[in-house]
Amino acid sequence: MADTPEFVVGCDDLQATVDWFAEKAGFRMLMLRPADDPSVSVIEGHGIRVRLDRTLERGEAEIRIPVAGMPQAPLLTAPNGTRIRFVQDRPPMTVPENRPRFVHDRADDAAFAGGRAGMQYRDLILDRQGGRYIASHISIPVGGPVPDYVHHHRIRFQMIFCHAGWADLVYEDQGEPFRFEAGDCVLQPPHIRHRVLHTSDEFEVVEIGSPAEHDTYRDHEMELPTSVFDPARDFGGQRFVWHREAASARQPWRFDGFTISDFGFAAATGGLAEVGIVRAEEGAALATHVPEHEFLFWFVRCGHATIHRNDEVHGLVARDSATLVAKETYALSDVSPDFEFLEVRIP
Repeated sequence: MADTPEFVVGCDDLQATVDWFAEKAGFRMLMLRPADDPSVSVIEGHGIRVRLDRTLERGEAEIRIPVAGMPQAPLLTAPNGTRIRFVQDRPPMTVPENRPRFVHDRADDAAFAGGRAGMQYRDLILDRQGGRYIASHISIPVGGPVPDYVHHHRIRFQMIFCHAGWADLVYEDQGEPFRFEAGDCVLQPPHIRHRVLHTSDEFEVVEIGSPAEHDTYRDHEMELPTSVFDPARDFGGQRFVWHREAASARQPWRFDGFTISDFGFAAATGGLAEVGIVRAEEGAALATHVPEHEFLFWFVRCGHATIHRNDEVHGLVARDSATLVAKETYALSDVSPDFEFLEVRIP
């Protein structure tokens, strides 16, 4: 998409501006970012593309012209103030340096805000580990048809776990739409086209992605489901996975007293990510240990426990999340028999 010149303008209300261009001027939306609180959108119509940017002052204007092999972005300014910026054609994806910080996000303090396609977003890692990771608790309180569209993401890693309710989803080359239910999880490889069709009331998912801010592109040409069925297809070095709770098999976790239902993401991502549901056994506890990882995230499904972090103590209950930092000391005590959590680990 970057190989087409863009006219960049500032706006104070992004969604209203996108809607106006669509309804009044015949433009269509191609891309927005980020999904949880969009600030930039690219639209096209009448042979031109416009990048609407909420971070710019209303009325500011810039023309972006991609040039193959351009290592930098020279900027020219016309007498009327319009800027012309030459940018790198199809630049590589930027994944910020990891800045790990312990985060305990409490369900009691949950605050949701409006995002893409009418979904409500709760940010589970406010600092986003320096922009390298995002974890969102997404809710659709009232179910029915979802005003979604065929789209894809420019990402390094992305997964969605269904915490409550259900949704009907459809993915490129993965067959007919399917019912995504509580306890299920999907691995979304880079640029796989997909769409949310319908949801139940009180639908909730946890979405993990890297980098935190990534582009979402709309595909106006592809129709889903596709005529091709290719579950082993490679998308940017990864494969699509739909893990079903109903077909889960449990095995010992890496610590005694717990079992895990592994989702098989390690094989599908070439070892990038390990994801599963950890469940406590009767009388379970986790002795002090020092984890080694790039990213380690827990989302509590049910039950309760106390996590000890260095000299701190944090109570974990359902819908709480914790992002753990490598080389710190952790332990679990007061673990209830029904304690269960989603673990996402980037080794």
